This record gives sequence, C-alpha cells and structure tokens, in this order.
Amino acid sequence: MNIKMPDFDVKKFVKDAGSTLSRVVQLTEEKLGTSEKTEMDRHFEHLSERSDCARTWTEKIVRDTEAALIPNPANRVEDFIFEKIEKQKPKRLSNLEYLGLDMIEGGGEFGQDGAYGSALIKVGQAEQKLGSCERDFIGSAGMCFIQPLKKFLEGEMKTITKEKGILESKRLDLDACKNRVRKARSMLGQQTAERDLRVAQSEFDRQAEITKLLLEGISTTQATHLRHLHAFVESQVRYYGQCNKIMSDLQRELASLGGPQPYVPVAGYEDDEANGLSGRVNNIELGVNPGYKRARVLCSYDAKDGTELNLTANEVIFVCECNPSNSDYMNGKQGLLKGLVPKAFLELLDD
Repeated sequence: MNIKMPDFDVKKFVKDAGSTLSRVVQLTEEKLGTSEKTEMDRHFEHLSERSDCARTWTEKIVRDTEAALIPNPANRVEDFIFEKIEKQKPKRLSNLEYLGLDMIEGGGEFGQDGAYGSALIKVGQAEQKLGSCERDFIGSAGMCFIQPLKKFLEGEMKTITKEKGILESKRLDLDACKNRVRKARSMLGQQTAERDLRVAQSEFDRQAEITKLLLEGISTTQATHLRHLHAFVESQVRYYGQCNKIMSDLQRELASLGGPQPYVPVAGYEDDEANGLSGRVNNIELGVNPGYKRARVLCSYDAKDGTELNLTANEVIFVCECNPSNSDYMNGKQGLLKGLVPKAFLELLDD
C-alpha cells in the first residue's frame, strides 16, 4: 500500500528555526546589555509613536461611542456575535419604546376620556417616536462613524502592526549578522558573515521603507476620520432636533389639555421657536430669587400654556418679581410647582 506523505521542506524548516533561534539570542543579549541594537531615526520613531497613539485612541473612541449608543453590554455582545457570523442583528425595542407601550396601555385602562389617561396616551406616543428616532440615530451613527473607524483598525492598522513586526524581525537579523562579523575568526568566516550582513542590511532597509510609507499614511487617514466625525455630529444634530420637536409638540398638547395639575416647565429651558410670551418666560430661571413673598389669589385662573400656573380663588402662593422684570407677570411657586402667574389676579400679603 502506497502512503502519500505530505510535502515537507526540511531545508526551509531548518533555516526558519535557525533564524528564530538567532533572533531570540540577539534579543536576549540586547536585554542583558551585551549586544548593540540598531536604532531607527527620530522621524521614523515619531511616525511609529503617532500610529500607536492613533490605534489606542481610536479603539477607545469606538468602545465609548458604542457604549453611549447601546448602554446595555449584553446587547453590544449580541450585536458583535451576529456581526462576526454575518447574520442580521435582532430587532429589539428600545427602553423608550417599552415605556411608550406601557403608557399607552395604561392610559387606555385609565380611560381615554380622563385627563390622566389621555395625557398618558399622548406621552406614550411621544416616547415611541423618541425611541424610533433613537434607533435611526444609532444606525446612522454606526454607519457614518463607528464602522469607518473599525475598518481602519481591522484593515490599515493591522497591516501597519504586521509590517512593524516584520521590520523588528529584520532588525534582529541585521544586528545578529553584525555580531557574527565582529566575532568571525577566519577569513572564510569573515567573508560569509559580511555577505550575510549585506543581504540583511538590504532586507532591513527595504522593510523600513515599506513601513515608513504606511506610517506616513496615518495623516491622510486622520483627514478621512475628520469627515466621519463631522458626519457623526450632523447625525447628532438631526437626532436631537427631532427629539426637541417631538417634545415641544407634546408640551403644547399637554398644555392644551388643562386640568387641575399644571405642567411644570423646566427651569432655564429656552424654546428658540417661540416668539411670544412663552419664549420670554422660558429664558427665566425660576427659583433663583430668594425674595419670595406671600400672595392671595383673587379669583381662579386657568393657565394658557405650560409656562403658567393654574390658580384657585383664595389660595395663598409665593411670588417674586421676574428677572428681567415683567409688567404683567410674576414668578409663582405652589409647593414644588413653579411657573408664571398674572399680577392682576394677586393680592400681596407681605410688604
């Protein structure tokens, strides 16, 4: 029976083993300080350090961006696995969408005709819209920013790392040849060592030039990354603009519902699209003025929008002047609720 043995180049195996052993010996002697080491020029060292810096910070930026977009680490691991096996990522609802669903269902249970049930449904619908915008933003940011950076790390950066490793091997071979030339005792051994040195020097110079060209390409890559960064910022601007519109519409809808519980405006929030009283009021940071006074409400008042408080006749609230001053309104405080109240409906109790 004929058994076909696999092809095996013994000479190549012995040569590779000898080269590996020679490199290990050279590296050990360098560590012990008994052998000289060929140093690269300062420009090459600068390029090498810059590439290491680019790799380190790009890896951190990718990790941090992924964590910001997908805070749940289990979801990130799941997406990573599906990406590696080239399968479509699972479609999952975001936390905002889950919140929206529960609010809508809860509002239906409480009754759509009631103020609270109706408000829950409106807020739930807005949360679902926010969740949809968030999903679109995550996908857009991944396409325009994360994927290009990953492609750089897995492509160009891996090539640079590989070529730098080859260069280090050629450098060890070169220094080992230099040591053999210095230690050669016979004329024949001297000639052989010098011939090996010339070959090693040629291979080292060639590999150094290849590696240098790759390292110099980092500048071009960073210019490309800058464009991707701009695209990421544009994606964020679009996302937060959509969110702002959704919440502004929701704010107006809730204010139009009225009811006994007024909407509590966020202090210091500025609505750039409002041109009337609401826009002026939202520039005022409530609660910063310690000079509150007591005031009695002369008659009931229904808030016009979310920046005002609902008032009940004869109740006592705390008020202070607006900053900047407003001839028609004062800042009002009902427990934890804050908002504008019309001066015409108030009677100051404290001097």
